[in-house]
Amino acid sequence: MVLKTFGWSFAVTALGLVAAVFYGGWTAFGLVAILSILEVSLSFDNAVVNAGVLKKMSEFWQKIFLTIGILIAVFGMRLVFPVVIVSITAQLGPIEAVDLALNDHARYEELVTDAHPAIAAFGGMFLLMIFLDFIFEDREIKWLAWLERPLSKLGKIDMLAACVALIILLITATTFAVHAHQYGGVHVDKSSTVLLAGVAGLVTYMIVGGLSGFFEDKLEEEEEREHEAEEEARRTGKPVSAAKLVGKAAFFMFMYLEVLDASFSFDGVIGAFAVSNDPVVIALGLGIGAMYVRSLTVYLVRQGTLDDYVYLEHGAHYAIGALAAILLITIQYEVPEVVTGLIGVALIAWSFWSSVRRNQRLKTHEEKEEVLAAKEV
Repeated sequence: MVLKTFGWSFAVTALGLVAAVFYGGWTAFGLVAILSILEVSLSFDNAVVNAGVLKKMSEFWQKIFLTIGILIAVFGMRLVFPVVIVSITAQLGPIEAVDLALNDHARYEELVTDAHPAIAAFGGMFLLMIFLDFIFEDREIKWLAWLERPLSKLGKIDMLAACVALIILLITATTFAVHAHQYGGVHVDKSSTVLLAGVAGLVTYMIVGGLSGFFEDKLEEEEEREHEAEEEARRTGKPVSAAKLVGKAAFFMFMYLEVLDASFSFDGVIGAFAVSNDPVVIALGLGIGAMYVRSLTVYLVRQGTLDDYVYLEHGAHYAIGALAAILLITIQYEVPEVVTGLIGVALIAWSFWSSVRRNQRLKTHEEKEEVLAAKEV
């Protein structure tokens, strides 16, 4: 099971490390190894949340997520995305941006860092909406009941999550402008950029999440009518197929996963420059890490881990909320990557421990009931 799920990750690791040695010697080898570990530690919560979505998809789409999806994650987000950001923000042509990335690493890093406020605002708002929608939803199973119960009651107010997110965005953009003015920074005009990028992140979440949710609901409705449809098909001789609907549902859920992964990768891509400013080394290291995150996602789905440890999904969403807050904070202040990683790992570890304790309590309760039932007999 482990080899089947992580086989491609092991192969990509070997190829990536060999490529690093050929590209930059043992120094590049060490940097790629560090970056891959950094990516896995920062994105474990990503794997848990992805698993919650991926378990609703067929095995075919799980394979698509591991093949086409990893190409998008590695080449799109870890290699092409920073170059596109540099091209847009520095008003350079694509070829000039690529040349800059390969031949002037210091300037390339400077331009990517300069674009960080827009990147952080977009990713922060997207992740914040995921967290708010989760925390405002009334769920049967609650982890931190003292907090989740009152928030779920507030969640009955229409569009509350979007309103809260917009208020936070306005405060962030305004605070950024004041901060830049007070300290005479060169990015005074970035407050409007932060506001625009944040709204774009919120709109992206609504569009992609809304479409995936719509087709997921349609799929569930179709499954409920499946038996009736089959009976009708047998009577009329006309087979009823739901393949097209399933395709749309899976496609938009796949797109949602890709945008979600992109938002998670923002902090990793920016933080990677603290380790190296070579785009090839960054792409190799983060690419290896991204592959393990995807394999871990599929492993969690196939093992049924989320069903056995019911608070894991809660912990991952709290980690998303923390990551969203950190991204917005980094618009003004630098936050060490180790802090970001440790917060996510700590929240997930806490939720896992809580799940284990819950399972033990349930087991003890069942054993007591069995003993009482045996005494009555």
